[in-house]
Amino acid sequence: MSNLSYRIFGNGYSVVFLHGFLESISMWNFLDLEKEPFQSILIDLPGHGNSALNDSNESPSMKYMAVEVVKLLKELNIKQYQVVGHSMGGYVALELKELDPKCKKVVLLNSNFWEDSVEKKKDRVRIADIVLKAKELFVNEAIPGLFYRHNRKDSAVIELINEAKKMEGVSIAYASLAMRNREDKSLLVKENPADFLILHGKHDPIISSEKWQSELKDIPVSFEIIEEAGHMSHIENPSKILKSIIDFIG
Repeated sequence: MSNLSYRIFGNGYSVVFLHGFLESISMWNFLDLEKEPFQSILIDLPGHGNSALNDSNESPSMKYMAVEVVKLLKELNIKQYQVVGHSMGGYVALELKELDPKCKKVVLLNSNFWEDSVEKKKDRVRIADIVLKAKELFVNEAIPGLFYRHNRKDSAVIELINEAKKMEGVSIAYASLAMRNREDKSLLVKENPADFLILHGKHDPIISSEKWQSELKDIPVSFEIIEEAGHMSHIENPSKILKSIIDFIG
């Protein structure tokens, strides 16, 4: 039985929405999903929102999160589904695509499909260490920098900071290390390019447009750059994000 907290509404084909690192299902409030012609399934990933972290495996992993999602979808009797994954949620979506034949199309929203660089892996470990000692300091510093042209006083920034502060330090550390441990999924995307849409904020401080040009050189996948957006493009340009999602999965 799954321990994941979720919210489900709407009718039609099923679309699973997976939030990112430090987030919860509340992040999807910035998109007006209730008016759309599909069934939305919003899920709190382990250790985030109202979902407990109960991994007994030796090493933190995205696969554990994906297995928990599969369990929940089986309990909900979902026959097939599409996935929209923001940032870390995109990494879980890639695992779902690999694990579960019921998973059809995948939208990677401010996410990617490659393994972390050596330097990035070191940074993930550093973050895990910091949050176990000074969680609030890390959250206060990390979240504003994800936006393009937003400052610390903006309501969306404050809302996300307050949400992240509710998380246990050990859950944040787990997620950081799970992202560090994830495997490269380039082959998965190369073999199924029509099943993927990548939405990239033009000013995303985590993934550059140049990096994308290099990675997609030989992959005919759908790729869109979102103007006036950083890593939080669902907040910074919600109408464009929603249109792109509907056009792709519809």
